[in-house]
Amino acid sequence: MVEPYVFVIQHVHEIQEDNEDVKFIGVYSTEESARAAVARLSMQPGFRETTNGFHIDRYKLDEDLWTEGFVTV
Repeated sequence: MVEPYVFVIQHVHEIQEDNEDVKFIGVYSTEESARAAVARLSMQPGFRETTNGFHIDRYKLDEDLWTEGFVTV
């Protein structure tokens, strides 16, 4: 059985020192469709000047990714 995965695209670029702008682009069913989305968006203003800011990550469906809780300081 093939494990169910999705591919998430985010775009990150530095605005100022220690200040990043992160854009959640979308969720795609295959790596190929995610790469096609990056290719399309790489032509758009802002993205075309920062094409190295695209990140594609693969996630397994129905899996907890943050399991240790958190503390607010």
